[in-house]
Amino acid sequence: MTLKEQLNDAMKAAMKARDDLRLSAVRMVRAAIKNREIDTRVELDDQAVIDVISTMAKQRRESIRMYRDGKRLELAEKEELELAVLLEFLPTQLGPEDIDSLVSQVILDLDARGAKDMGRVMKAVTPLTAGKADGKVVSDAVRRLLA
Repeated sequence: MTLKEQLNDAMKAAMKARDDLRLSAVRMVRAAIKNREIDTRVELDDQAVIDVISTMAKQRRESIRMYRDGKRLELAEKEELELAVLLEFLPTQLGPEDIDSLVSQVILDLDARGAKDMGRVMKAVTPLTAGKADGKVVSDAVRRLLA
């Protein structure tokens, strides 16, 4: 079953359960996917759908941070609930120790020796973590391990 089919099923289930927040989040994802398809004039495969959902998850994380900094906890909680729905459709997220071990292995494979090699390491790590980890977290791990 493709991710788009899973989203359709999730939307139907949310409608039947009258779960407004989940229904809203799933509709938002479907709309973003449809917009991307219209922009590119190509039907998206599962990897492209994961990219769209990852982008939306990243936006939610940033919104949560900003709402918390602005003392708007009720809005941050709403974004956290939407983020939880988005994460259901993404592959299992890598933990910090998983990211560190993956980055360390790539650094060893490339024989990277400092900050000047960050671009090479990121180029090799990014496809391995696509949809499984936030790019900023990966970038921070690469920077820390190369230092």
